[in-house]
Amino acid sequence: MRLILASNNPHKEIEFVRLLGASGVEIAGAETVGGMPPVDETGTTFRENARLKAEALRPRLGAEDFALADDSGLEVDALGGAPGVRSARFAGPHASDADNVAKLLQALEGVPVPRREARFVCVLCVVGRGGEARYFAGTCEGRILGTAAGAEGFGYDPVFQPAGYEGSFASLGKTVKDRLSHRARAAKALRAAALSGFAADGGTS
Repeated sequence: MRLILASNNPHKEIEFVRLLGASGVEIAGAETVGGMPPVDETGTTFRENARLKAEALRPRLGAEDFALADDSGLEVDALGGAPGVRSARFAGPHASDADNVAKLLQALEGVPVPRREARFVCVLCVVGRGGEARYFAGTCEGRILGTAAGAEGFGYDPVFQPAGYEGSFASLGKTVKDRLSHRARAAKALRAAALSGFAADGGTS
């Protein structure tokens, strides 16, 4: 069984190899099947966008391959759940991580840290060649810091403080993040399903 990551993000590929390596499932990038086609992420939920990405890659899969799509983002209570599904494009369609973080901090200017409750959300969609799909979700509660801290991680990691910890994800290191993160929790559920042979059960849509 081989999971082809429906993404052009090299950070995600590295992270999924770490998170799913113990399952014995092969993880490969989209470049191994000709690259990830462009996707118009028109969904209003993480689940919808994950399915869109998986479906875009499905025609390029081999008979034993599965597309693994991830849609994830940050929900901030003080912003009504924003940036949500627009997390990667919060500061514009071609925004960098630094641009998105800067816009987030600007939007929260004047909001005290104790009122900056937030969570990372991840939904994974695994789609086989025949179109069957399985979903796995994970969340990580925390809050948004007043300034960025730490040099590891990507995206909003430098300003997200997971509940029960003092530092940001970017300062706590990969070992802690791989235990707590939204993606780690979704991947844990996927790993359990893979180890029990979900590929043979036809999946659920």
